[in-house]
Amino acid sequence: MDKFEDLQAFVAVVEAGSFTAAADRLGTAKSAVSRRISALEERLGVQLLRRTTRVLNLTGTGQNFYEHSARILADLDEAEAAVQQEHGELRGTLRVALPLSFGVRHMCKPIAAFGKLHPNLKFDLDLNDRHIDLVEEGMDVAIRIAHLKDSSLIARKLFDAKTVLAASPHYLKAHGTPETPDELHDHDCLVYSNLAEPDRWTWEDAKGKKHVVEVKPALRASSGDFLTNAAAHGLGIVIQPTFLASEAIRRGNLVPILTGYNWPRTPAYAVYPPTRHLSYRVRAFIDYLVERFSGTPQWDRDCEELSARQT
Repeated sequence: MDKFEDLQAFVAVVEAGSFTAAADRLGTAKSAVSRRISALEERLGVQLLRRTTRVLNLTGTGQNFYEHSARILADLDEAEAAVQQEHGELRGTLRVALPLSFGVRHMCKPIAAFGKLHPNLKFDLDLNDRHIDLVEEGMDVAIRIAHLKDSSLIARKLFDAKTVLAASPHYLKAHGTPETPDELHDHDCLVYSNLAEPDRWTWEDAKGKKHVVEVKPALRASSGDFLTNAAAHGLGIVIQPTFLASEAIRRGNLVPILTGYNWPRTPAYAVYPPTRHLSYRVRAFIDYLVERFSGTPQWDRDCEELSARQT
């Protein structure tokens, strides 16, 4: 048996959480992965994994061996990347997790441009709004638009995601335009149900004091795209990130309202797990994104220009 492939199989099983998922990641059969782990344990004379019908757990020895093994594989990957970097090439596969709506709307161009700069690089993208465990699912980097709570991740900030309140011209003509946040009580509001408190919309005054307005939801949805479309069709007032609402605003399907108030903004980060070395290809990709999103994003410029025209 090849020791290197044994280590690859072992690390893949630990990070994927199952023999089946590890086999999928390695592009091989589940039985082949199982044989490698058994051969590895037999050669070392110790048990590395405790197997049950549903769960795989590392033994104490297995945990130590995993940390060493993962470091060895990362060092090898880094060494190969360093050689490629000397020749101006990036190779291999970048596994990137992206928020669904933001990824579809705003990540295709950066990824395409980066891919043209490095034609030997491949991308494996997971576009999903669910919370992803980067280590368990073998992701190199993720874009997260959130106030990060997981201190185990290393993050580089890309931009601040601003929010805007908006409604269709038809809705505002029929129901009037609120002049203050408190007037939202009397309006149909469209709320994003994935938030912890979707019915409580917050804003800050000039002194930084937070204020909360309780809204009456006319519609709840777990999709920001759906809510934006619903607002454009006159169903009510929506609060959305500008990266989602700017296109509808630019087309005139939505009109920004209450623009004189400081509505929430959420930082966007490129994050990666510290259990892995930051390979040249991951570092180069993150550096590229930081530069790409520097300054005021286009979607914010669009919203600011349209808001200025209204005043």
